[in-house]
Amino acid sequence: MPLIEAARFGIEPNSEKDAIPALRAALTACRDTNASALAFEGGTYHFWPDRAFEKYAFISNNDEGLKRVAFLLRGKHHFRIDGRGAQFIFHGPMTPFLVEECRDLRIENLSIDYTRPFHSEGRILAVREDSVDLAIPEDYPFDIRNGVLVFVADIRHPSVPTTVKSGEILYPYGHLLAYDPERRETAYMVYDKYGVQSGIAAESIGPRQVRIQVPGVNASPGDTLVFAAAHRNDPGFVISKSSDIRLRNVRIHHVGGMGVIAQRSANISLDHLIVAPPNESRVISATADATHFTNCTGRIEIRDCIFENQMDDASNIHGLYGQVTRILGPNKLEVRLVHPQQAGLTFIEAGTRLEFSDHRTLEGFGECVVESVEYLNKEYSIVTTTEMLPASVLPRTVVADADANTAEVIIENCVIRNNRARGILLGSRGKMRITGNTFHTPGAALLFEGDANHWFEQAGVRDVVIRNNTFDNCNYGVWGDACIEVRSGIAEASRVASRYNRNITIEENVFRVFGTHPLVAIYSVSGLTFRKNSVELTHLYPPRKNDGHGWLDSSNCDRIQWEDPVEICGKRSLPDAHKVLVPVAEA
Repeated sequence: MPLIEAARFGIEPNSEKDAIPALRAALTACRDTNASALAFEGGTYHFWPDRAFEKYAFISNNDEGLKRVAFLLRGKHHFRIDGRGAQFIFHGPMTPFLVEECRDLRIENLSIDYTRPFHSEGRILAVREDSVDLAIPEDYPFDIRNGVLVFVADIRHPSVPTTVKSGEILYPYGHLLAYDPERRETAYMVYDKYGVQSGIAAESIGPRQVRIQVPGVNASPGDTLVFAAAHRNDPGFVISKSSDIRLRNVRIHHVGGMGVIAQRSANISLDHLIVAPPNESRVISATADATHFTNCTGRIEIRDCIFENQMDDASNIHGLYGQVTRILGPNKLEVRLVHPQQAGLTFIEAGTRLEFSDHRTLEGFGECVVESVEYLNKEYSIVTTTEMLPASVLPRTVVADADANTAEVIIENCVIRNNRARGILLGSRGKMRITGNTFHTPGAALLFEGDANHWFEQAGVRDVVIRNNTFDNCNYGVWGDACIEVRSGIAEASRVASRYNRNITIEENVFRVFGTHPLVAIYSVSGLTFRKNSVELTHLYPPRKNDGHGWLDSSNCDRIQWEDPVEICGKRSLPDAHKVLVPVAEA
């Protein structure tokens, strides 16, 4: 099987020419010749959406829609894309990679970025009770139209205006958040300002300076105010119904959604993946999670990666809950995918082993095997089972695929820092091993979640080991009260009976904290061991309001083995703690 050089098709490095037409020809040749690889020369390549592939895609925890795609990889087996250090630059809304029903696929040695980020930023000049003054850099073009702040593209799109389309690309914002420009992280204890998606009243007060009329913005002069992207339309790597997929030596400088999202896939490896801004002129990398895994099986391996400055968590690993809406017979029911970012996903098929759970306790109470599924539309399905439904199945009961979301997870030697929200959301039912990582997150570094009332994400861990990690001054923001925390969506009245998360071991870690707030906060857990850990008290931030409550905050738990951490002499911060670089893997 030949290796095909992209240059043969006129894909030229360091050219402003749109590489899409030649890329399509190269991918067709790879298919026709059963090529083993497509390789690029080092350099910069530009990709425009005008002639890109087009596909309507349902993508978990991102926004569905008709996507323009650069690398549309369907049914590719035993194939490799090697960038050889290439920089892929994308112009306007488009999804760089969509991998569907592939097996044994490697993507390596490349970076992706966009000419115009999907978010926008401005330096705060003044903050008042009902307004904020900003200086907006040239990287974020904007207009004030009819008294409303509108962010626009770096160049006008060549499309012809119609009665329903202006021919212009806009960059809408969904909420505001302040960042500390020196530390390049969310400012201390700031919170998001929502309610701005319909537009913000604004006026010009000088060259590239505006006054926005927004009351109650939690920020200070000198902060960088981020206008977060309103949508998650363009994630970087979408992996769907695929297996044995490896990303190696890949840098994601920016995407308009999640960096990597894998759904209903098996055996995913991320090796030396870096999600980070390209330089210090930006404080945001991905506009959502760095990585995300939904209903994955086999193994998920995340090794030697850096996840920083993304607008949400470093990773979230979970399953899906559908909600029972009607009982149609003794072995027949109607199921709805409730959350709009789950609509359209295939999560029940003939032969699926369904797990039924109470939406209040999240505890499972029965199983059935699916005989057939009739998908009515992207939300509703009619499910027939091979046996009688359990008597406790009622409307609002939730169902999950009992054999999905079972991946064994290894997250090792990674650096997670300076992002909004949390570190890793742990929700796989398989073994999970979190070892040798460094966390500096404004919220909980590790979170056990899952709920059946809002996100409808199945979790409930069964075997987790958290060992030899450094938790470096976490919880300087509002997204959690402890370094390691449970926030499962269990109704408060049901927490006494529920034991949704089980068998968690936390050992040989270093907790560097700027106060005496809890290291671990849990409820409805059966089996937690905390041993051989140490704690260092620093003074990097002011103390939190929940200081003095002890290292452990637990309720409604059993089988807890707690050994107080050894307190050692603290420093302000680990030497060069925020300059850790993961070396590039050798070929």
